[in-house]
Amino acid sequence: MATLSLYNTYQRYRTLQSDKISALPLVILMPHSACNCRCVMCDIWKDNKNLKQLTEEDITGLLISLKKLGTQRVLISGGEALLNPNFFRLCQILKEQRIKISLLTTGLSIKQNADQLIKWVDDLIVSLDGDEPLHDEIRAIPNAFKKLKDGVQYLKALKPDYRVTARTVIHRLNFRQWPAIIQAAKTIGVDQISFLPADVSSHAFNRQTAWAEPRQHEILIGLDELPELSAVIAELFEYNKDDFENGYIAESIHKIYDIYQYYAAFYGLNPFPFKKCNAPWVSTVIEADGSVRPCFFHDAIGNIRDAQLLDILNSEPAINFRKQLDMATNATCVKCVCTLNLSPLTQL
Repeated sequence: MATLSLYNTYQRYRTLQSDKISALPLVILMPHSACNCRCVMCDIWKDNKNLKQLTEEDITGLLISLKKLGTQRVLISGGEALLNPNFFRLCQILKEQRIKISLLTTGLSIKQNADQLIKWVDDLIVSLDGDEPLHDEIRAIPNAFKKLKDGVQYLKALKPDYRVTARTVIHRLNFRQWPAIIQAAKTIGVDQISFLPADVSSHAFNRQTAWAEPRQHEILIGLDELPELSAVIAELFEYNKDDFENGYIAESIHKIYDIYQYYAAFYGLNPFPFKKCNAPWVSTVIEADGSVRPCFFHDAIGNIRDAQLLDILNSEPAINFRKQLDMATNATCVKCVCTLNLSPLTQL
């Protein structure tokens, strides 16, 4: 096992040096294109009628590449992945290869799937948008908060050490409720919470075209609201000091302040925060129709229904993309809201 770990570490160093993928520790799968929420900051649900989903054949076909690339973990996202009727069979196929599974979910159906989640999924990441009234308003689903809370608490009752974390997108509709969101996370019983700003400028999240300014400003924190955002963050630093120190809030104080910098950058008050990211070298995204992307935000480079994943990732256009990608100047990367930066020594 130690030799295998050393080999994988070497392969990951090779990837970063050569731009040819020799190791792929993380794969993000989207098994189902539809969603059971209607979030204001996301357009995925608007295409629910055009359902796409990954099949057992798709996942089985990935195994050769995942084994060669030493994939350690699969993060399952969506849409809402639990809507795929074969979801747990897909998990079983991956788990039989000793691949860890994390699930990003709306949390609406945790309770009815709790036993299977404990069996086949290693940890959950749930989306949390506010206290109960605000969460339900942003999700546009009645009782969304209650279903999330009941599901997490039921899961924890079955297995107290099962890890559940929350992720919150901070934007115009909820930034004033930031302290209440942290308290809501504690009430639900999650183990940790993380925060990121809203993506308002990319084609991700099923946007056929990037949002124009009127749509952006429904979510974008306004210029006149920035002093209030700064005051809310200062309040967090003062009153939630323990949550930063003990890791309940996943980000450092510096990273939280980057959320202010991100929104201020839209008005030319400062540059967009620099993000050290190597996502296209250490991970890939496979969408519900089989499309393969270097990350959530860049264009597709192939489809697993047409070629093996390893061949797609190491095609000439894909290698050239990585060689030429300068995250400090690339328009997509500069405004990106999330980062992944795995060193070759990181074990997932």
